[in-house]
Amino acid sequence: MSTVTTHASNEDVTARAIPDLKPSISPWRRIWLRFRQNRRGYVSLILFAVLFALSLMAEVISNDRPLLARYNGQMYFPIVKTYSEQAFGGDFASPADYLDPFIQDQFRKPGNWAVYPINHYRYDTLNYFAKSPNPAPPSSENWLGTDDRGRDVFARLLYGFRVSVLFGLALTITGVILGLITGAIQGYFAGRTDLFFQRFMEIWGSMPELYLLIIFSSIFEPSIGLLLVLLSLFGWMGLSDYVRADFLRNRNLEYVQAARALGLSNRQIIWRHVLPNSLTPVVTFLPFRMSGAILALTSLDFLGLGVPPSTPSLGELLAQGKNNLDAWWIALSTFGVLTVTLLLLTNIGDALRNALDVRRKA
Repeated sequence: MSTVTTHASNEDVTARAIPDLKPSISPWRRIWLRFRQNRRGYVSLILFAVLFALSLMAEVISNDRPLLARYNGQMYFPIVKTYSEQAFGGDFASPADYLDPFIQDQFRKPGNWAVYPINHYRYDTLNYFAKSPNPAPPSSENWLGTDDRGRDVFARLLYGFRVSVLFGLALTITGVILGLITGAIQGYFAGRTDLFFQRFMEIWGSMPELYLLIIFSSIFEPSIGLLLVLLSLFGWMGLSDYVRADFLRNRNLEYVQAARALGLSNRQIIWRHVLPNSLTPVVTFLPFRMSGAILALTSLDFLGLGVPPSTPSLGELLAQGKNNLDAWWIALSTFGVLTVTLLLLTNIGDALRNALDVRRKA
């Protein structure tokens, strides 16, 4: 009986002597906690995600077609299917113009109705029944006014923002992939391989990128794909230098030497060991790379070297604002969207950089 009592008392003493141990936090969880501590970056991430999500639903928010309609007891879905004017009591077989007062009067009749988006215009909608000459100032019909062709500025900003962000994401992904591959090869193998890549990058980087864009734009029809390919050919070199530096530092550390001693292949060492410990510059690079891609697309569109004229673009709206200084709403609203976008991405990048700083504690 005394032995049991002594054993229990020893356990109590041990329990009191050892403090409460907190569960270990994974590195990525620790980074996320540091990121959330930066209120400006965290709020910027939420706002940017919300704006991007709204732009992905641009067809539902801003469109010249009803989302759902009922006419003569039959349901129609104009948002996904094109109907002729004859389907709604018209005389022509051409696609129905839902801004036409005749079509709108048809939906106002008893038993008929139509559910329109919040904004009744798409990015390429021309309102032939507008009451004001173009470009028209902001009004209840056009919240941010119209451009010099009568197209709704709010709709073009919404669709143009989506094009810019998707283009920035695509250019960032291609740049990260190429930068990781070339930087990893240079840093891990070093020696002659590194020397060869460095000389190649010096020659490749000295090529006049803007002149190549002008030449190819004059030969081929402008498109987002062509612009993405041309900018991707030069957009990987900045990240490649950062990855190369990290691989040069990590290749001689003990865990890499131990992996070599265990007989792992170079591919396994790079993928499983060196690359996960060299992702800090990559993650920090992403928001700044995206803002640079959006700014590059806007600049090229402003010069007329970017996307086709039919594509909604922030740069094309800025060019319209320059050509129509009296229509202040075009340049002001576009400049506001561009400034907010770049500011949010910059705040996210600063927060990521601080979160990845190992000297900070969660």
